Amino acid sequence: MLKRFTRMFLLNKAIPYVIASGLLVGAMLLGISVGTVSVPIETILKLMWAEVLNLPSMGETDPMFTTIVLDIRLPRVILAGLVGASLAVAGAAFQGLLRNPLADPYVLGVSSGASVGAVLVLFFNLSLPLIGMFTLPIMSIAASIVTIFLVLFFARQIERSMRVETIILTGIVFSSFLGSLLSLMIALTGEELRQIIGWLLGSVSMRGWEYIAIILPFFVIGACILLVSSKELNAMSFGEERAQHIGVNVAKRKLWILIGGSILTGGAVAVSGTIGFVGLVIPHLTRLLWGPDHRHLLPLAILLGAAFLIVTDLISRIIISPTELPIGVITSLIGAPVFAIILIRRRKERRG
Repeated sequence: MLKRFTRMFLLNKAIPYVIASGLLVGAMLLGISVGTVSVPIETILKLMWAEVLNLPSMGETDPMFTTIVLDIRLPRVILAGLVGASLAVAGAAFQGLLRNPLADPYVLGVSSGASVGAVLVLFFNLSLPLIGMFTLPIMSIAASIVTIFLVLFFARQIERSMRVETIILTGIVFSSFLGSLLSLMIALTGEELRQIIGWLLGSVSMRGWEYIAIILPFFVIGACILLVSSKELNAMSFGEERAQHIGVNVAKRKLWILIGGSILTGGAVAVSGTIGFVGLVIPHLTRLLWGPDHRHLLPLAILLGAAFLIVTDLISRIIISPTELPIGVITSLIGAPVFAIILIRRRKERRG
């Protein structure tokens, strides 16, 4: 009887991961297959089998399909997945830390701070010694970390208790200020204007394998920091005092969660620009479907965030083909109404 119960329990816990993984694989195949030139799913699987897994070939493949899949669409899909996963898990962690479903890197101003760091690199054509191609993500991450701590500092000056609403409003103010700073840099820009504007609108278009090499180490580091903090996030969701009573070093863990989320946000912004609301929509959807336990919420947000941005990127490619919409436009069209719905629901719950 005990064995049967344990097996059923493990199976029920595994179902969300199976569904989320299936959605991610389906999104990846769709993102690689659909485009100006359609690539059959069978051809994609053959190429994955032979070229990626380095297993014996399952038949000849048209060289044109090989180039389209391996050099153009596969890196784009992987990059979109990494960016979506980064923003989603960072948003889930920020929401858990602040105990508010409205918190995400975009709303808190972290994305805007990371954008300022990235645009400064583009504006001054910076390249730091020793780190070379990692100048962009490191500057972006540094700016995002500085931004979140400035937001918390000013929120504390406004209100000692640092209510979540105060933190979010401070983040919005900082985001507006940093947006003005970005506009000033754009006004002063010459030849880099198009590159900077394209960056700010958000896109994973025309990014090759080198961009995956740029974001991957920061994704791994940031995600690991947050995943090992999942139990502490569960404890802090009941209040910081209760978390301290059960042995959580709240100040230290909060610091690590903020740093982990900022690393993920900065790395994502460095390769794709500002893509808003992914960190708001995906954690909220995941929480509604599978509950608030951060031990499962964070990894599921990674899978669903990756699938969501791959599909969103596909929509941005085909909706007005052959022209591409910036991916940030699509996510904002989806995310802004969700933000409003969550805000209205929270106000009704408080009145009730």
